[in-house]
Amino acid sequence: MTSSQVFIQMKKRILARPGQILRVGDVSRVLAEEDREQIESLPVTRFGPEEGNMAVVELMDVVRIIRREYPTLDIRTVGNPQVLIEFKKIGPKPGWITVAGVWLLLFVGSGLAIMNFHTDVSMKEVHERIYYLMTGMHHSRPLILQIPYSLGIGLGMVLFFNHLFKQKFNDEPSPLELEVFMYQESIDQYVIDHEKTKGQKGSRVPSG
Repeated sequence: MTSSQVFIQMKKRILARPGQILRVGDVSRVLAEEDREQIESLPVTRFGPEEGNMAVVELMDVVRIIRREYPTLDIRTVGNPQVLIEFKKIGPKPGWITVAGVWLLLFVGSGLAIMNFHTDVSMKEVHERIYYLMTGMHHSRPLILQIPYSLGIGLGMVLFFNHLFKQKFNDEPSPLELEVFMYQESIDQYVIDHEKTKGQKGSRVPSG
């Protein structure tokens, strides 16, 4: 290969199987003037089951492996300095009884949470007071307020989370999605820092 340019951008996070040989194309995106497929097929590392659920591959390790095979290559790097590897073990899918149990637990729990909140803020008394101010009459069950309010809670939750089952109303992320994203970002950064502290390298795969 002549002294041509190749651009390497590490992926942010990938899934792999324990013991899988990870190649350049698995952990990064490669833009090359020539021989891109040969570069992507270079083995980088292999992590065994003893590595746990997550590992990290550094950009410099990828550059060193490419440079070893193509010493005259002009390598340019962009983006993240490492990629986070998450190992997924194939397990049985949960049965419908498990799914129904989890759904029932969440349904009852959320219902109790809403009822306890309404009890804490005396929502029933507030509705009665509003009904009295509007009509001048006392009523222990002002359904004309309670029914629209109950329906509004459900509609408000749908609009708040921007989801109705699998249907999304627009591309704007919901507050829950943002919180999950920020939580995942914190977890990823912790794992990266932790793996660097351990000096985890994995088992290098011979390139020959």
